[in-house]
Amino acid sequence: MYFSKGRVTRQAHVDIPEGTVEEEYAREGFAGRVSHLYRSHPPVDWINIEGPLKPVALNTERLPNRNDDWITGRVPFLKNGDAVLAWAELLTEMPYYFRNADGDEVLFIHQGEGRLESDFGSLEYERGDYLVIPRGTVYRLIPSQPTKVLVIVTREQVRLPDRGIAGKHALFDPAMLDTPELGPMPEPDRHWQLKVQRQGHITTITYPHNPITTVGWKGDLTIWRINVRNIRPMMSERYHLPPTAHVTFVTDTVVICSFLPRGLETGDPGALKVPFFHSNIDFDEVLFYHDGDFFSREGVDAGMVTFHPQGIHHGPQPGAVNAAKGKTHTNEQAVMVDTRHPLQITPQGESAERSDYWMSWMTPSNVENK
Repeated sequence: MYFSKGRVTRQAHVDIPEGTVEEEYAREGFAGRVSHLYRSHPPVDWINIEGPLKPVALNTERLPNRNDDWITGRVPFLKNGDAVLAWAELLTEMPYYFRNADGDEVLFIHQGEGRLESDFGSLEYERGDYLVIPRGTVYRLIPSQPTKVLVIVTREQVRLPDRGIAGKHALFDPAMLDTPELGPMPEPDRHWQLKVQRQGHITTITYPHNPITTVGWKGDLTIWRINVRNIRPMMSERYHLPPTAHVTFVTDTVVICSFLPRGLETGDPGALKVPFFHSNIDFDEVLFYHDGDFFSREGVDAGMVTFHPQGIHHGPQPGAVNAAKGKTHTNEQAVMVDTRHPLQITPQGESAERSDYWMSWMTPSNVENK
C-alpha cells in the first residue's frame, strides 16, 4: 500500500517543495515502514519544551568523579537495561587485569595511544580506534599517552551488521579487523589481581603469577580493532542516505554507527545535503563528537555528546541548510549509538549538561517570542 496526499516530492530528500521542510516519519530506525511529511514549518520550530524528552547535550570534560582507575574512574552518563555509555580516562597503566562478565565492551579511543594486553595476546591502540572486547575477556590497558575513551557496554554480544545487497565488504572488509598477537609471556614476577565485574559488583581474584597464561588460541570469538580511517563510508551523489547506511556494529538492541568525512550530494542541485528532520520513533539516539567540523550542529565541539530521546524531533539547526549549499564534503568524525529501549541520563550526566541545547534550533524570532 502506498498513499500520497497534498504537495509532496516524488523522490524523498530531493526537490522538496518550495516553502516546505521534509520530515521522515519512519519505523525500525529508517529500515521499516515510512512516510514523509512536508510541513510549512520545521517540527523543531518551538519556543519552549518542558519534560523528560528535552534534547540534551553534555560535555565529557565536565563529567564529575573522574580518576585514573579503569573501574572506579568510569563515569556513566546514559544507561538502560541493554547498554551503559560511560567516559573513562587513563594516565598510567592498569595495575590489575579486568574481566567484564556483565557485557561486551566497545572502547572508542578519543585521545591517546598505548597497548592492550589480553587472553588473546596484545595489540597497540591509538586515537580513532574501536576496540571490541567480548564479555568475559581478561584484559588491561597500558597507555603510552594519556588516554580518553568512550566506553559502550552492551548486554548482548556485539557483531557485524548484515549489509544486505551492498555485500559484506561494504564500509570495511572483515579482513580489516585486527586481532591480538601472542608474544612473550608476561613476567610472572609478582602477585597479580584480576577484578571481575558481575551485576555491577567487583570480585577480586589474586594469582601468584600473571593471569595471562595463553600459549595459543583458535576460533572466531576474540578482540577486534579497527580505526575509523579504515572505514569507507557509503555515499550517494544524488540522495541523502539514512544513518543506517553508516552502521559499524550491532547487537539485538543497540546500533553503533560511524559518521566520517565523505562526499556530499553534489550530483543533483535539488538533493538534500543535511540530515532530514525525524523523531526516532523506535530508537533513542546518542551522538559522540570525535573530531572535525560538525556542519549540521552549531556550538558542538569534539568531546561533546548529544542525546535525542524517542519521540522528540531533531534535524538540522537553523542556517545549516544554507551553510551546506556550497560544501562538497563533510569533515566530521562522530560515533552514533542508537538504543531500542529508552536511555536514562545519570546524575553525573546531568551535572555536565548544557542546559540551553534545546534552544539551538530556535530561530531569532522565536527566541524573541520566548
